[in-house]
Amino acid sequence: MNSPLLELDGVDTYYGAIHILHGVRLHVGAGELVCLLGGNASGKSTTLKTILGIVRPRNGSVRFEGEDVTGRTTSYRIRRGIAIVPENRRLFAPMTVLENLQMGAYLRGGGRKEDYDRVYELFPRVYERRNQLAGTLSGGEQQMVAMGRALMNQPKLLLMDEPSMGLAPILVERSFEIIKEVHEAGVAMLIVEQNANVSLSIADRGYVLSTGRLVLEGRAADLIENEELRKAYLGR
Repeated sequence: MNSPLLELDGVDTYYGAIHILHGVRLHVGAGELVCLLGGNASGKSTTLKTILGIVRPRNGSVRFEGEDVTGRTTSYRIRRGIAIVPENRRLFAPMTVLENLQMGAYLRGGGRKEDYDRVYELFPRVYERRNQLAGTLSGGEQQMVAMGRALMNQPKLLLMDEPSMGLAPILVERSFEIIKEVHEAGVAMLIVEQNANVSLSIADRGYVLSTGRLVLEGRAADLIENEELRKAYLGR
């Protein structure tokens, strides 16, 4: 078996004296779409911050493409091929859509024509809105721009933090269709979500966090049928 693209091994993360993540072990393989489920204060966002190097684990390691990046900076990890679509999109509202895309390619010198072409092919609406201020877009359009901005860095792994948050139900469905299209274009993904139904419907595998501990993991199809998960997250 080849080594995973991303691997967290026995990660303990603290905020001061508060122990947030407890021995977390998870991995994402090349080309996989993995979801990380859990309620509020379960440790999902802290897991993403640990992967990005925004917070450092006190114990355990973070490996990317076999390299131990636990002590590396966030900018180093981004250059190595990790990108994120943050919670609530976090676009630069006073800037145009095109300028937001340029910011996504900043570490690569502003991006090449083929990078823009790829984003515009995936998201024709982004091309239509390229000269419009990002802050004037609808929620669904902002999601497309946020994903396009992340893809400008040509990531090997795309992290998504609560992509369904703040979207109307019909837009949630479309947003996950887009996520699936991006994944099928060859990008490995780790999606952090509270919406278990929709994320498991497109994922290969999943993990469930509860108060900083992984309590379930497995193939997405198996997790959907798991009685414990159905009661806690699927409303069945």
